Amino acid sequence: MSEFHYELGADGVAVITWDVPEKSMNVMSNEGYHELGSLVDKGLADDAVKGIVITSGKDSFAAGMDLNVLAKLKDEAGDDPAPVIFNWLMEAHKLLRKIERAGMDPKTNKGGKPIAAALPGTALGIGYEIPLACHRIFAADNPKAKVGLPEILVGLFPGAGGTTRLSRKLGAMAAAPYLLEGKTLEPTKAKAAGLVDEVVPADELLAKAKDWVLSAGDADIIKPWDQKGYKMPGGAPYHPAGFMTFVGASAMVNGKTKGVYPAAKALLSSVYEGALVDFDTALKIEARWFTGVLMNPSSSAMIRSLFVNKGALEKGAVRPADVPDQRVQKVGILGAGMMGAGIAYVSANAGIEVVLIDSTQEAADKGKSYSEGILDKGISRKKVTPERKEQVLARITATTDYALLDGCDLIVEAVFEDPKVKAEVTAKAEAVIGADCIYATNTSTLPIGELAKASKRPEQFIGIHFFSPVDKMLLVEIIKGAQTGDRAVAKALDYVRQIRKTPIVVNDARFFYANRCIIPYINEGVRMVGEGIAPALIDHAAQMMGFPVGPLQLVDETSIDLGVKIAKATKAAMGDAYPDGAADEVLFWMAEQGRLGRKAKAGFYAYDEKGKRQGYWPGLADKYPLLDTQPELSEVQHRLMFVQALEAVRALEDGVLMDIREGDVGAILGWGFAPWSGGPLSWLDILGSARAVDLCDGLVARHGDRFTAPNLLREMAEKSESFYGRFGASKKAA
Repeated sequence: MSEFHYELGADGVAVITWDVPEKSMNVMSNEGYHELGSLVDKGLADDAVKGIVITSGKDSFAAGMDLNVLAKLKDEAGDDPAPVIFNWLMEAHKLLRKIERAGMDPKTNKGGKPIAAALPGTALGIGYEIPLACHRIFAADNPKAKVGLPEILVGLFPGAGGTTRLSRKLGAMAAAPYLLEGKTLEPTKAKAAGLVDEVVPADELLAKAKDWVLSAGDADIIKPWDQKGYKMPGGAPYHPAGFMTFVGASAMVNGKTKGVYPAAKALLSSVYEGALVDFDTALKIEARWFTGVLMNPSSSAMIRSLFVNKGALEKGAVRPADVPDQRVQKVGILGAGMMGAGIAYVSANAGIEVVLIDSTQEAADKGKSYSEGILDKGISRKKVTPERKEQVLARITATTDYALLDGCDLIVEAVFEDPKVKAEVTAKAEAVIGADCIYATNTSTLPIGELAKASKRPEQFIGIHFFSPVDKMLLVEIIKGAQTGDRAVAKALDYVRQIRKTPIVVNDARFFYANRCIIPYINEGVRMVGEGIAPALIDHAAQMMGFPVGPLQLVDETSIDLGVKIAKATKAAMGDAYPDGAADEVLFWMAEQGRLGRKAKAGFYAYDEKGKRQGYWPGLADKYPLLDTQPELSEVQHRLMFVQALEAVRALEDGVLMDIREGDVGAILGWGFAPWSGGPLSWLDILGSARAVDLCDGLVARHGDRFTAPNLLREMAEKSESFYGRFGASKKAA
């Protein structure tokens, strides 16, 4: 089936329409490249064609490249993939250059046919790189549309000329937010920024583009970089102004990425080197750098986890197949604290009717006002209309009356992490709700099987672990109890899809998956403080591995007294097997000093009256003097990485993790595990199982048994296996 269609009108304008069958949005495939190229050739060769308009048959233009193509490209390229990838990229450049030059004479720059892009909606990645090669970009006035180049967010950079064209169009400084940060804009802002040329009413889009094509002359279709005497806006690298731009950009990139994201460095190198040569040579430089990024295992892992696997999980890859649609119509939320209020907002915002219950009307109303605050902020930023605010708030009923839960098909309990309190509200709710209603408990640590004992319907009882703040965090961890049925799992998954989050499904165990891995990370950092390792080294080592915050800052943010509470409960449950006594010594002492974290304006960090960090608390060094010789950076980083990665392997061994995709996606979205690595299991694959075991053995010798390589990892090392090689992206691990 064709992905592009060609129609020549009586006015002499050929319209090439992109419309990929059975896709809600266009994505570029290898077949699509060839089709587009042949249709452009057809238009340029036909004397009856005065010009061309490239548009879309959908309400958007394109979502970008089909990253499944890129994910497979290296694997299918044979023993020497780099030349294959480079040649593939140069074919794409050849196509877009053909559009850009449009048949004009190479010496006189005359005789070309005008080509315009008409964007009805969102245009991202290659969906914006194609318009960049056109001579005029028309965008429909569609405030929901997004225009830009977000490739950097999945470990790539714009590699079909977008990097070279946008930097030459806007200048390196002005292009930086769209290239290095992946920033996207709605059409009117995109026009103001210079990303598109015209914003027109949607019903006039094609007509306006055709009018321009019919009126354009030779001078209108020559790109600045193809004209004699072209100078890069803002200055090239050796221009005084340009020199400062590139020095600043290099500092910014290294400051933000800490050197662990290969795509950002490659992008900046491509722009810098490309600015020193002619345009066509710059495209070759871009292709070489992009090839290097695709050859880097980090980029492959990021594409796999953040696009392929994340997309598969969001589309129901682990959903029970034989259960009919379980979309939620009305949800009851028990507890209107910060977590319950956040769940109420995302539910109402997704069009679901919400009953928000708390013990007092004042508390319930306060929970509803949380949604009002988010919506008001959206209005101030012109992202939400007053009408939208009214619609969302009208879906939330704040009350103390459990009788209003009648008619709910899902309950989400979000009260205190106290089994007695949870049992009480479970009984109250089940006295009212219908026989088919699914009951979910939002808990981060309490075993689902124990909480389900308070329910008369354990097969309809499930855990749904939201991450705070709910409106911002992308991950939701769904926990199956021993008696949880498939319909409850399907209900939870369908609900998470409705509220536009990414789900993972795990089996019941203490701390489930996410907290099982993140708690050792915090404890290892705290333990190192007790050993005399500099706090700055600990936190910065983590950040230099790509973590958003170091373990000491994280425990301050989540509160030290919560850490103490979890430690005491865990020790009571595990007895002699409890591994974190050394960390507890530091943590408990901090709590005794009244240093409970940011909320108390006193923790591992010192804070000012506004709660802003003022550096590490000097009292730490008094209690735990610094070692005269600090460990190597890599030693600290390996300790912080392995305590998490090994716990992920143990979760897989124990059957808590049922799918390795969920282990990686959950780690990145749930607590920010080094996104460049693709997740803990992908990171171990990058290291190689044999090297990982060797590193573990060394850590055991220096720091103790918590770094012992799990049997699964050691077995894989003996067989030279990898996680994705053994379990496969589409296979269940259990």
